[in-house]
Amino acid sequence: MDTFTNQLVAGLSVGSVLLLVALGLSLTFGQLGVINMAHGEFIMAGAYTAYVVQQAISDPGASLLISIPIGFAVGGAMGLILEIALISRLYHRPLDTLLVTFGVSLILQQLARDLFGAPAKQVVAPEWLSGQTSLAGVDVPKARLFIFVLSITAVLAVSAVLKLTPLGRRIRATVQNRDLAETIGIPTRRIDRYTFFIGSGIAGVAGVGLTLLGSTGPTLGTSYIVDAFLVVVAGGIGQVKGTVIAAFGLGLLQATFEYSTTASIAKMLLLLVIVLFLQVRPQGLFTVRTRSLA
Repeated sequence: MDTFTNQLVAGLSVGSVLLLVALGLSLTFGQLGVINMAHGEFIMAGAYTAYVVQQAISDPGASLLISIPIGFAVGGAMGLILEIALISRLYHRPLDTLLVTFGVSLILQQLARDLFGAPAKQVVAPEWLSGQTSLAGVDVPKARLFIFVLSITAVLAVSAVLKLTPLGRRIRATVQNRDLAETIGIPTRRIDRYTFFIGSGIAGVAGVGLTLLGSTGPTLGTSYIVDAFLVVVAGGIGQVKGTVIAAFGLGLLQATFEYSTTASIAKMLLLLVIVLFLQVRPQGLFTVRTRSLA
């Protein structure tokens, strides 16, 4: 029972990280069909935002809390600029968006090296997130617990926006049938930009949270971008609930594999499971309901 509890907590911890980095991508990739390889660099931008804020505010606790909304704004602004400058010209051309955003990711990595230097930067965790706390008899790092709470809060916020606000209704209408949404007066291109801003902003929040797990460097985003795409595809493109289930499911699987193997073998086995799953259910766990006749 102790082993099971330990693995459950470890899996939820890994899953919360996957959920946080994949949630924004589920909007930009799932709702808009854009393969944004620069999503990882928006995560990196959020991490560097936390570093810059901490240089200005010496209190680690206050700087962390202030960094979350600022990281959202920075990531969202970068995504909005990318959408206006490049993505808006490449809708319905997914391979072109992949190539263009991959090039943008390389540019952003080099820009980060020029601004902050190649060596990794450390963000000091606040005192109230240092050490561990006991849950169900299992010692859990407080930083991991904070990321879990942050990821769940982000999911609830996104769900509330999509379900309860006029913007969310317009986003869902655009996804279901873009042509019909335009005929009733919904500015679908403007909705695309709002969606890109929100998705990229969540990536910035993820970057702030990831500073609690390790140092910040120019290649931080590349460590998570593949995992983020796997979560979104396995959960079902454009489905927030699918992203949640896939993130925690893959986190539990990875923790289970790592218990009896090494981390690298666990990653390989996890990828194999996803490939086999997609052979059986290529649309993922859930699919988007549409009103399109095509």
